[in-house]
Amino acid sequence: MIFLAIVGGLLALGYFWYVSLVGKRNGALEALSSIDVQLKKRHDLLPNILKIAKKFMDHERDVMTKVTEMRALAGKSYDRSNPGEVAGHLQAESGLQSAMMQFFAVAENYPDLKANQNMIRAQETFEEVEGHISAARRFYNSSVTALNNAVQIFPGNIIAGMANITSMPYFEMAEIEKKPVDASDYL
Repeated sequence: MIFLAIVGGLLALGYFWYVSLVGKRNGALEALSSIDVQLKKRHDLLPNILKIAKKFMDHERDVMTKVTEMRALAGKSYDRSNPGEVAGHLQAESGLQSAMMQFFAVAENYPDLKANQNMIRAQETFEEVEGHISAARRFYNSSVTALNNAVQIFPGNIIAGMANITSMPYFEMAEIEKKPVDASDYL
């Protein structure tokens, strides 16, 4: 009888640990979805910004082309259950953010563009969306930390292995993207 109680207790503990791991994984996936919602707003806003800027920035095709290319790369679909594809997607989004920082740095040299009300509103909207993306990224990284801790610490690592629950990648910016943008590099 005592043996059955111990086995039952261990099975119950294992089940509750499994439920906790699944909950943490689903929380991280939900946080990733929140990032995707905000990134969709960014992707929808970019064509309008580029259309407005195109009127004024005839000589800056390279910067605008890079933004367009990075948007296409970041907009590709990916398998959210594959940590490698999630990491690639997050890196592509970082590249797009970097390209937009370069774009706005170059745009500073066009007084007519800076004074255009449509461009001002578009840039303000872009900055608001970037703030939302930043908040979603912090929430995602927090959820990933909880998941990764649960997956990597004993006995969670054993239960996660049996349930095929793996660690997820953090959203991190590449080293080059952490450096400030120097507009003189693009003039």
